[in-house]
Amino acid sequence: MGKIKMGRLEKKIIAVLPAYNAEKTLKRTFYDIPEDWVDDVILVDDASRDKTVEVAKTLPIRTYVHPKNLGYGGNQKTCYQKALQLGGDIIVMIHPDHQYDPRLVPELLKPIVEGRADAVFGSRMIRREDALKGGMPHWKFAANILLTKIENVVLRLHLTEYHSGFRAYSRKVLETVPFKKNSDNFVFDTEIIVQMKLAGLRIMEIPIQTRYFPEASMIGFSKSVQYGISILYVMIKYLVHVMGFKKISQFVIKHDNK
Repeated sequence: MGKIKMGRLEKKIIAVLPAYNAEKTLKRTFYDIPEDWVDDVILVDDASRDKTVEVAKTLPIRTYVHPKNLGYGGNQKTCYQKALQLGGDIIVMIHPDHQYDPRLVPELLKPIVEGRADAVFGSRMIRREDALKGGMPHWKFAANILLTKIENVVLRLHLTEYHSGFRAYSRKVLETVPFKKNSDNFVFDTEIIVQMKLAGLRIMEIPIQTRYFPEASMIGFSKSVQYGISILYVMIKYLVHVMGFKKISQFVIKHDNK
């Protein structure tokens, strides 16, 4: 593994794996990460009930364990704090359930390495037919499109998807936005986009495919409804904030949020 050069600078790239019950898919995920693009791998286990930690300790991975389950957003917070402490210049999030293809990591990283973006997201919806071919349930597909349209209208962005968990962030993003103030749940991914929008940071997308299979994690219908409501609530908070009715602390951007 070696640092990626950007101009005359070398960038340290750290992959973070927010893990929960990933015993069966962790090794596949790890061995698909292009080792010549990543300097270090961090796994944060969110109080798994299986042998995720035991499997992680057989691999060259820095492993941290939450004593109790904090949730997907809470897991990401630990991932990013550990990556920043290790001096990461670019942090790429890879779900260890192997739903997203780690072999596409170079495509996520290149726009940041080349200085064209501050964050890059893998989108399943650039080529919508690929999402369905990968097994995305039709109700989830329709909800994804609807919520994305609402979010784009409110935030005045042009993203094809807000809900993918395959992402890369520059150190600048994580040192600029107050991500520690975000939710510990799945809506964290939308909140950090709102924060990047307010900070004027550049987001790019690349097309990806995804895989739905028994071992891949997926929230069910009822939790998805709760997730959708949470996103709408975030959009309302954003409007309240930018229209000056009330300052929302998580959306106050300062350049010393480290």
